[in-house]
Amino acid sequence: LVNDGELPKEAMGHNFVILKQGVDMADFATRAVAAGMEAGYLPEGDETVAHTTLTGGGETVTITFDAPAKGSYDFLCSFPGHWGMMKGKFIVE
Repeated sequence: LVNDGELPKEAMGHNFVILKQGVDMADFATRAVAAGMEAGYLPEGDETVAHTTLTGGGETVTITFDAPAKGSYDFLCSFPGHWGMMKGKFIVE
């Protein structure tokens, strides 16, 4: 994940979160905001396949993980207000 912005992560952070199948994205995003910056906007629990840390402008983060079972998995940025547009499907074939 390359954040090519200029603002610090406290003001405009980004992450990449792949949710396990069946996790409600809107509910997860709401709880992510409640978890706060200190938690990286990640609620407690085992609801993710993989996720990055928050990145600020000019930062890059890389993750490595084993692909989950074949299927479609939702992904989002869990920074407050971002998930509405920063979301998609992670497809494992």
